[in-house]
Amino acid sequence: MRLRQAAWETDRQGWLQRVGNDDEARAQRAFHFRALRGQARIRGRVMHEFDFSVALVPGREGWFAGKTSPAYGNMVGPFGGITNAVMLNSVMTHPGRMGDPIALTTNFASPIADGDFEVGAVPVRTNRSTQHWSMELVQDGTAAATGTAVFAQRRETWSSSEAAAPLELPTPHSLPQVSTAGLPAWVSRYDMRYVQGGLPEAFDGREHDDSYSVCWLRDSPARPLDFLSLAALCDGFFPRILIRRRQMMPVGTISLTTYFHADADLLAAQGDRHVIGVARASNFRHGYFEQNAEIWSDAGYLLATSHQMVYFRE
Repeated sequence: MRLRQAAWETDRQGWLQRVGNDDEARAQRAFHFRALRGQARIRGRVMHEFDFSVALVPGREGWFAGKTSPAYGNMVGPFGGITNAVMLNSVMTHPGRMGDPIALTTNFASPIADGDFEVGAVPVRTNRSTQHWSMELVQDGTAAATGTAVFAQRRETWSSSEAAAPLELPTPHSLPQVSTAGLPAWVSRYDMRYVQGGLPEAFDGREHDDSYSVCWLRDSPARPLDFLSLAALCDGFFPRILIRRRQMMPVGTISLTTYFHADADLLAAQGDRHVIGVARASNFRHGYFEQNAEIWSDAGYLLATSHQMVYFRE
């Protein structure tokens, strides 16, 4: 393990020296991101902002260059869901990847600044059917986020779900879309339609009985669901303390874990239709709360669950 960690650090420092502080390399990365949009136009389509925002430029030996997108801006830095997707994409695009994701954890070590970043992914261990990864997102030579992921080769087995999707929901188009006025940019990148537990009309400090929410949501404009967009959607719920206490306060996710219950075929079958989102908190105490979420297909299949620890300050 120590030899692997030493090799990881040597590789990271070499990449930072070669790319992170090299003006010519920065110019090449900027050219690459412009080329992505150009290629999309040549193919007769407009590249979805999500795909541009999670795009990574291969470096050497497991390191990639990326750039934050103002389209997914949050109060400070980028929306956590897009960072979650970027961390996953560093493994999805790695030549050593085996299988598809079943678990992903992103730890937000510090606020991510707008601009360039590097993200590295290294396979820690590959077994017969599972593969374990370690990831790190770096800005200015300092880790801004760390993560782990488990990929697996799924197989046909007996299956059952003890969790249940919300029943008898109104159709998404019968509900109003969440207004994005005065909210961070990332909110406008999602079509959210709340059945219950949406943002309060006024932050008047009148505490609600619970923080439970049910909504329909999807990318805006609509985009076919895949593992990357699902990883972002799992963070697409407003902080539970805002729903419960109905007052504004500084909040920030410290750690986010996502479990993928769907395979690629089930995600493809969902297409670009709205999914069902359920969110609640389990506990608020000592400046932190746990926020849990479920993402269901419109056919009632559980696609993903997530759990995050969130900091708040009164």
